[in-house]
Amino acid sequence: MSQSQDDVPDFQAFDQLSAERREQWLEQLFTLLRQESISHDGTGMDTCAVMVQQLLEQAGLQTRIFDEGQYPIVYGELIRDQQLPTVLFYGHYDVMPPDPLEEWHSDPFAPEIRNGKIYARGAGDNKGQFLAHIIAIQSCLELHGQLPINVKILIEGEEETGSRSLPIFVEQHRDLLQADLVYTSDGPQHVSGAPVVLLGVRGALAIKLTSHGAQWDNHSGNKGNIVPNPIWSLVHLLDSMRSRDGKILVDGFFDDVRAVSDAEAEALRQLPFELDDLARQVGYAALDMDGESYYRRLTMEPTLNIHGIHSGSTGKGIIPAKAEAYIDVRLVPDQHPQQVYDKLARHVQQHAPDIIIEQVMSVPPSRTPVDLDIIQTVIQTVTEAYPLAPVIQPGMGGTLPNYVWTDILKAPSVIVPYAPYDEANHSPNENTGVDDFLYGIRCTYHLLHRLAADTARTAV
Repeated sequence: MSQSQDDVPDFQAFDQLSAERREQWLEQLFTLLRQESISHDGTGMDTCAVMVQQLLEQAGLQTRIFDEGQYPIVYGELIRDQQLPTVLFYGHYDVMPPDPLEEWHSDPFAPEIRNGKIYARGAGDNKGQFLAHIIAIQSCLELHGQLPINVKILIEGEEETGSRSLPIFVEQHRDLLQADLVYTSDGPQHVSGAPVVLLGVRGALAIKLTSHGAQWDNHSGNKGNIVPNPIWSLVHLLDSMRSRDGKILVDGFFDDVRAVSDAEAEALRQLPFELDDLARQVGYAALDMDGESYYRRLTMEPTLNIHGIHSGSTGKGIIPAKAEAYIDVRLVPDQHPQQVYDKLARHVQQHAPDIIIEQVMSVPPSRTPVDLDIIQTVIQTVTEAYPLAPVIQPGMGGTLPNYVWTDILKAPSVIVPYAPYDEANHSPNENTGVDDFLYGIRCTYHLLHRLAADTARTAV
């Protein structure tokens, strides 16, 4: 796609507005962060949805709240001309529970700035990021009187619990949501501090394994060697799923994994990587891998992870009556969650037929081609909006419900995170940088103009 300097909007007016409105924008964010919105137990969810709707209306959008799922979906739009391109912004107003509270250095719902960072639950995940879109839209209207393109925005309240209602909503409202691009800001920027453009996500499959023994706990001395211990059955099953060197042993697990092309492998090798920085980031000094291996494992390969085992007691000698294990699987393109679950279920039936397997949650993987014109426009936008050149990744290691856009809405989807790499999302002391928040607003403002300019040029 050809480019000219004349097509690049002048940031001067926006930067001046940003300097003038900095404290006002931060207070908008603080007000939103003070409102609890914990989808795991419902705390503050309806109140927060109304607050988000009010923010959209104040920005100049027409809004609706849809009560078609467990928690409301907030929708806003401003359609200038059906012939212009349309961008759909996606975000979520629900947050993770703040526990363990004792590890926070300040109240998780009383935002506080320390050393240039805003600390609060939801600061990075995801209130600070979607608010950047809303403020950018409002700023564009204030500076120019109208938007250069059509804008739609959808903010849901179930992302942290699996977005169960979202695919049904998108399926039922495809005409309403139709867009040329779906743009999400969620997750962290690259560990180098550079912005990152992500073209997809890994999917996720969560399962629960339950092993039963006697009807109740028994004394480990009086009934030792008599009553079976369900923990041993569970441990043996888990051991059969993965080798000591990390190879997943479930039959057919890798059958549908999309092969990494030579071009993709070369792109992975070009991504910035510092092993020492990674080791410090994760708190594990014994890592041993190069950049290509790291990005391949993180974005192109599935995982089988045990994230919890529950049974028994650490303070008394018993043979427990029940043992449970919780597993999450990260999926890559062309793996289907149900097919992978079926393979795991067959493995359990073969190795431990008395153990019960249940599917808890599933989200398919998703990916958008990098060579689309509109994706190149996004890359150019981020390049111009930030002082550092963006990192282009074919996918992210984590999971978002990105498939609803690529598979159901049939729209290209891109993820451009606005939070810092050390945002500590889901953890105590979650944060976003003040500058990260302001640069996010700047990037979204520029995206509106760049999409209009590039679409007009290619139409000539």
